[in-house]
Amino acid sequence: MRLSNRQFNLLAVSALIAVSAHLARLPWWLSIALVAVPPLRMFSRARSAKAISAWLRVPLVLLLVAVVILNYGNLFGREPGSALACGLLVLKLLESERIRDARTAAAFAAFVLMSALLFTQSIGYTLLVSSCLIVLLATLNALEPAPLDSNRPLGAELRTAALLLGLGVPLAAAAFLFTPRLGSPLWGTPGAFAEARTGLDDHMSPGSMTELLVDDSPAFRVRFETAAPAPSARYFRSIVLPRFDGTTWTRQEAPAQPGLEPVVGEAPPIDYEVTFEPSHRPWLVALDVPLSADTGLRMRPDRTLSAVGGIRNPNQYRARSVLAYRLAPDLDPVDRQRALQLPEGFDPKTRELAGRWRSEGRNDDAVIASALAMFNAQFTYTLSAPLLGRNSVDDFLFDTRAGFCEHFSSAFVVLMRAAGIPARVVTGYQGGWWSDVGDYLLVRQSDAHAWSEVWLQGRGWVRVDPTAAVNPLRIESGADAAAGDRAWYSGSWWLPLRNRLDVINRLWTQSVVQFNALRQKSLLQPIGISSADQRDLLLALAGAFAAILLSASLWVMRSGRSTRHDALDAAWGRLCRRVARGGVRVRDNEGPLDFLDRSRAAFVDTPERARLEDLVDAYVGLRYAVTEPVLAEVQAFARKVREFRAPPRVQ
Repeated sequence: MRLSNRQFNLLAVSALIAVSAHLARLPWWLSIALVAVPPLRMFSRARSAKAISAWLRVPLVLLLVAVVILNYGNLFGREPGSALACGLLVLKLLESERIRDARTAAAFAAFVLMSALLFTQSIGYTLLVSSCLIVLLATLNALEPAPLDSNRPLGAELRTAALLLGLGVPLAAAAFLFTPRLGSPLWGTPGAFAEARTGLDDHMSPGSMTELLVDDSPAFRVRFETAAPAPSARYFRSIVLPRFDGTTWTRQEAPAQPGLEPVVGEAPPIDYEVTFEPSHRPWLVALDVPLSADTGLRMRPDRTLSAVGGIRNPNQYRARSVLAYRLAPDLDPVDRQRALQLPEGFDPKTRELAGRWRSEGRNDDAVIASALAMFNAQFTYTLSAPLLGRNSVDDFLFDTRAGFCEHFSSAFVVLMRAAGIPARVVTGYQGGWWSDVGDYLLVRQSDAHAWSEVWLQGRGWVRVDPTAAVNPLRIESGADAAAGDRAWYSGSWWLPLRNRLDVINRLWTQSVVQFNALRQKSLLQPIGISSADQRDLLLALAGAFAAILLSASLWVMRSGRSTRHDALDAAWGRLCRRVARGGVRVRDNEGPLDFLDRSRAAFVDTPERARLEDLVDAYVGLRYAVTEPVLAEVQAFARKVREFRAPPRVQ
C-alpha cells in the first residue's frame, strides 16, 4: 500500500526530529544537507508521485560513507556512527513509498533519536528526547489502516501517541531496574560523555579561565558528614602549578622528594563525599587540604587528587580533609629552588619592586602584607581583563591593574619569588551554593578559582588568596556575585532558580545515570535477597511485567464498555447528547427510529425537528444500508451534526 502525502510528511518530520538531536555534533555542511533533504522530498512528492531512482539513491549512500570516512577517519565510534546513522535515515526517505518502508524508517528514526543519549544523559535532555518519541509513535499510528478515520486531526494522533508512551513508561522502568546489566552503567561505553565540560586545565595563562568563569554548568557536588565549612573556607584543591615560563604556569611532574608532602592537622578532620561531573580530564578536587581519599584514586605529592584516565562518567568518591594544617613544614632544597625560579628576561619592574621591599628590611610577612595592600588599594576585579603583552606581570601590576583570580595569583607568586619567598599557584574551585533541601554543596564551573601558596619557615605551605584582598565579595558571596555583567546567569531569579532545581539533577544522576550492576544487585534486599543474581533479576522482571499487565487489564475491565468509536459512531453520539439537552435521552434498548419518534413528540412546531429527521435518516442509511459507508458522506454527516442546535428544554 502506497503512502499518502500526509503519512509521508509525518515520517519526514519524525526523521528531522531524530536527526536534530545530533546536529550540534555533526559538521556544519552535513547538518545543512541532512536538514534540507526531508523538506525537499516532501515538496517534490507533493508535486509528483514519481519515486526516486535507485541510480540516484545508491551513489548518495556511497557518497555518505565516503564523506564520513574523510571527516572522521573511519566508520567506527559514536561520532562517525551517529553521523552515518543520521545520513542513512535521511536517505531512507528517498525510497520510503510504501507502508512497510515507512515502518522500517520510523523504527530506525527511534534508534537514531535514542542514540543521542550516548553523548549526554542530563534529565532535561533525556526528557526532551523521550518527548520526541510522541511524534514517532504518532507516525506509526498514522500508518495503521483506519478507513473511516484516516484523516484524523494531528492533535488526535499526538494525543494517542502520548497515551501509548505513557502506557509504556511502567514497562520501561521495570526493564531498566531488573534487566541484568554489565558492571558499568548501560551508557558507560568507551568514550562516553563526548560533550562533557573540560573543567580546569593543567596550565594557566592570562585569560585562560575566562570562559570557565562564565560557565554555570555543575562541576561537582559535595555531601558532608558533619556541618559544611564556612563559605570563606570552601577551597577545593585541584592542580598545583609551580613552573612559570614568563607567560604560562604548568605542573611539575617529578618532585625532588618522593612521596606525599607531609601534613600536620591542627583541626578535626572533615569527611565528605564528592560527585564529580564528567570532564575528560583526570583531575579531581578535594577540600584543602586532603589527608586521604578512596582506594583507586591517586594522591599526588602536592596533595592533589586524580583518577586513572579522563573522567568520562560521573565519578563518586569519598575523602577526608583538614582545614587548619601545616603542609610540608620542611622544604627540600631542590623543591625550594624550583619554587623560587623565574625566567630570565621577563618582568623587570616586578623584580625591581620586590627587591625594593627587601632592601627596606621587610621580612616575609611584611612583603606578603605589602603585596596584598597594593592589590587592595589600586586594583579592580573584572572578567573583562585587558590583554597583556610579553611582560604580562609588569603590564598587569603597573599598567592595566584589572583582572580576575588568575591575574592576581600569578602576579602575587612572581612578586613573592622575586622577593625570595618560595611560592606557587594552585587552581581549583572556591565557594558553591548550599542546598538546604538536598543537604549538599553545589559547585559550578563558574566557581573555578586560582590562589597562591607561599612557603614560610615553620609553617610550611600557607594559602594566600590575593583575590580576596581585591574583591572580598568573590570569597564570601561566590563567583556570580563578583562576576558582574559578564555572568549572564547571575540575574535576580535565574541562577537561584537553577540552584534550587539542581536537587532534581542530583537525584537523577545518583538514581539513573549511576545505576550499575552493583546497585542492581541490592535492589531485592527488602525481600531478603542480599545480592541478586541474574536468575533473581529475571524473575523479578517477569513478576513486574505480569503485575503491570494485570493492573492494566483490571483497569480496562473496570472502565466498563469501550469508549472507542469510529467516526460515524462518534458523530451519532454527539447528536444524541445535543438532543438530550432538549429533554429527550436515548435509551439503551432503543434504535435510532424509535428515538426519532419520541423526539418528534418533544420537538413539536420547532424548526429543529426537520433537521433532526434528516440527520437520523442519514445515520440509518450510512450505518445499516451499506456494507461500508463512504468517508466523504460520513464527514458530511459529522459536519451537519456539529451545526445542529437542540431547542430549549421541553417540559
